[in-house]
Amino acid sequence: MSKKLLTILFFCFASQLWCQITQEQLEERKAKIQAEIKEKEDLLKSMKTKEKSVINQLLIQKEKIVLKEKLIRTTESQTKVLSNDIYVNQLKINQLNRDLEKLREDYAEMIRKSYKSRSEQSKLMFLLSSENFFQAYKRIQYMKQYASFRKMQAEEIKSKSEELEVHNRVISEQKTEKEKLIAENEKERKELEKEKQEQEKIANQIKKDKGKIAAEIKKKQQETKRIDAQIQKLIRDAIAAANKKTAAAKAKANPKTTTAADTKKTETSAKIVLTPEGQLVANNFRANKGRLPWPVEKGAVSLPYGDQPHPVYKTLTVHNSGVEISTENGANARAVFNGEVANVIVLSPVNKAVMIQHGDYFTVYQNLSSVSVSKGDKVSTKQSLGKIRTNGETGKTVLKFMILQNTTYNNPASWLSNM
Repeated sequence: MSKKLLTILFFCFASQLWCQITQEQLEERKAKIQAEIKEKEDLLKSMKTKEKSVINQLLIQKEKIVLKEKLIRTTESQTKVLSNDIYVNQLKINQLNRDLEKLREDYAEMIRKSYKSRSEQSKLMFLLSSENFFQAYKRIQYMKQYASFRKMQAEEIKSKSEELEVHNRVISEQKTEKEKLIAENEKERKELEKEKQEQEKIANQIKKDKGKIAAEIKKKQQETKRIDAQIQKLIRDAIAAANKKTAAAKAKANPKTTTAADTKKTETSAKIVLTPEGQLVANNFRANKGRLPWPVEKGAVSLPYGDQPHPVYKTLTVHNSGVEISTENGANARAVFNGEVANVIVLSPVNKAVMIQHGDYFTVYQNLSSVSVSKGDKVSTKQSLGKIRTNGETGKTVLKFMILQNTTYNNPASWLSNM
């Protein structure tokens, strides 16, 4: 077998292995998207039954459309991978057919020669015509090798035929799977069109009452600003308390070298003056940027960080200091990293928040109906902090999650994994 042929076969094998792995990954991704779509459908049904806010219906409808589009793209990727796989298998089949044809031609030629010299007399004459014993011995060995080669060729033809049969069966299955994916994608496209029509219907319903919506947004923004101001104050208090403790520890450890000015500078700093231990915690937290687990076990972002335009009235915006994550009823908030509970905040009789300190970083878990930790508790990654509140008006269970370095807000999307 030539080096060129070996290279082609290796490429084919590697390509098939890559395609198989990719197909499995795409299948997992598709299953996850389908589960998220099912959650959105259940939530929409629940809202429509309870006649809840049409704005929330529209937001969930938009999320569902985005998921449907992701599902279509994933299925298209699967189809492309299968097409590549089919192409590679077809190359292999073509090569096997060529190999098989050549083997059969060689074998047929060998049989024809064997037939011409098939008599025992001719074989005997071939031996007796030897010039010496050594030549006769070599001719006997040649006849044995010739018979062995014939047998080997027959076995190789059988092996190639079986391999060709396997590849033909595989490519047939792949073509069937490809047709199934194409049909599935066409069905999803039709459903997506229906979803968009439903979205337009809800949007038209909302447009009838712009004044009321603007008032709702203004009210929500005022409430958000009030809560953010309360959290900012508590963080400043936590910074002041931490710096006071650090200053006292430094003065006690180095009474001769620590001046009153040093103590005052530490105590009045607007940022946490980190101890070596605190610096280590902060460094570990920072090192996990982009890899932190979600603060809920299952959920989807319903309102991203920053200024977000209204789904219908683009001139109306909502500023979000964190991310809002929709999850299932009865879900718990969980810590995204090891830390210490800096505060448990009562924002209203039905809305509580937990603030966890990680060096000079803070994570805040807002909109809890109950809390299972206390100030000063050490918490570990994924530890439950309390139950997330389900809004009685909208029927939605939403956690607001924030990350701050001292008093500076960070976009959680750049910290949490797969967001």
